Amino acid sequence: MRLTIIDWLVIGAYFALNVGIGFYYKARASSSVSEFFLSGRNVPWWLAGTSMVATTFAADTPLVVTGLVAKNGIAGNWIWWSFLMSGMLTVFFYARLWRRAGVMTDIEFAEIRYSGKPAAFLRGFRSVYLGVIVNCIILGWVNLAMVKILGLIFGIDKNHALLIVLGLIALTSFISTLAGLWGVLVTDMVQFVIKMGMVIVLAVFAVNAVGGIDMMKEKLISSGRGEALNLVPALNSVWMPMITFLVYVSVNWWATWYPGAEPGGGGYVAQRMFSAKDERHSMLATLWFNIAHYAIRPWPWILTALASLILFPGLKDPETGYIRVLIDYLPASLRGLMIAAFAAAYMSTIATQLNWGASYLINDFWRRFVKRDGSEQYYVRASQVATVLLTLVSAEITRHMDSIGGAWKVLIVTGAGTGGVLLLRWYWWRINAWSEVAAMICAAVVSISLQVVFGFDTDQPKQFALVMLTTVAITTIVWLAVTYLTSPEPNETLVAFYRRTHPSRTGWAPIAALAPEVKVASDGLNNLLDWVAGCALVYGVLFGVGKLLLGDVTTGLILLAISAISGIVIYRDLSRRGWATVVE
Repeated sequence: MRLTIIDWLVIGAYFALNVGIGFYYKARASSSVSEFFLSGRNVPWWLAGTSMVATTFAADTPLVVTGLVAKNGIAGNWIWWSFLMSGMLTVFFYARLWRRAGVMTDIEFAEIRYSGKPAAFLRGFRSVYLGVIVNCIILGWVNLAMVKILGLIFGIDKNHALLIVLGLIALTSFISTLAGLWGVLVTDMVQFVIKMGMVIVLAVFAVNAVGGIDMMKEKLISSGRGEALNLVPALNSVWMPMITFLVYVSVNWWATWYPGAEPGGGGYVAQRMFSAKDERHSMLATLWFNIAHYAIRPWPWILTALASLILFPGLKDPETGYIRVLIDYLPASLRGLMIAAFAAAYMSTIATQLNWGASYLINDFWRRFVKRDGSEQYYVRASQVATVLLTLVSAEITRHMDSIGGAWKVLIVTGAGTGGVLLLRWYWWRINAWSEVAAMICAAVVSISLQVVFGFDTDQPKQFALVMLTTVAITTIVWLAVTYLTSPEPNETLVAFYRRTHPSRTGWAPIAALAPEVKVASDGLNNLLDWVAGCALVYGVLFGVGKLLLGDVTTGLILLAISAISGIVIYRDLSRRGWATVVE
């Protein structure tokens, strides 16, 4: 793809803007570890929430969605659409609890909820497992997406594309180490506007290239791919088996740990909640994230993916269909902006993953177990070194990856069954550190054994569903057994946690009796109502807009009306409880 001098100037201006933001926040980020990782806990909800959305809008996301649509139709997106139900649980049941906890990372949570050596082991193990292994796998597939994009755009092989990606990583790492979370948040805001605008533009040109929406539908149906248009799979769907769909909507969303959609919140989502000004900002940030993540972003990707099925049928790697549409059908005058948009999508995710991973390694491993008496400046420098190391490891992992969607599914099944513990540890006093350890180990052992020893292929929809169901069932039985076979946490630890976070009295009755002075609001039913309304609001917008785009106006308007009513329900309840408006 040929680029003009104007394209290169646009790309150069984009990178200059990012570097400028990094230098602007340098002094602030260097003052303390809290400023570097949490922006001094003074971030407004709209900035924290938009940063969450920008992080999950990586360079890999439109490629993965294109691959899902090519293999399983629009309904294939239920693999991640189902996580909305988990996200809304975080909004109404967990966001305020996380903010009250006052920790720097969600892993540090282990040593305020549990006690002794098991809690220390859990914190140390998770800091390395999530901060290095899982984080570098995520960084690896994000890098792979950029490698595919650059390879097709510039006509170069994987190794040469990886060299360019290393340059982008170096720049992103420089900004991240220079400006800390403040730099990440502000660049995320700028990057989200750029990339969202350009994927909408690309979708318009993609649809026009196939003759419009009606012609696109007609061509898909005539080529035998009409089922790809279904938002929910047919009962006997070949594209998307019903058992897989049912696993997505009934099990996947609550039982699986997955970055950005952890049951009860976690990872960089928790980091943004910790950085928020207060509990209100924490909750509203997470609510805005879920609305933007699931309701606003998907359709430009999906429309381009559907168009790619017509424009480039039978691709060996269907994920590249998105990039091929860009190369062949986007006007030359917009190519520089589109490349900048992909760079924005890539850099926003990389910056967050590097900052988040470094926070685990320094706060939860190095500072906790290796050097406990360093100065704030020492830990900031150590964080910068950790950022560079993560960069190098992730680049090596990228060299050995081939499929982005496959990496997604590996993480999903490896974390299957752990969600129950992550949800209940806030609401049931009996959960202990060994419950979490058992769940993590069992989930990994069972899912890996099913794939390696028994030959299950998670890239096949039915086999993915069977691996999920088996792993969740066995892991749940194991962690429950371990919970009852081991001693509960000491009362002093549980009482301190109860006083600090004020969870529901229902699952903490024995502990609540030891702290009668703690007043906990009985808002469980209201939270449940808000959760249902929140899911209806987002799914109503998502599918309502989809129906309108695909020509079913009546159904689309009904779904949007349901969404509006759900929004009113939430607003009225939050207003009654004093949570709807935020005092700056």
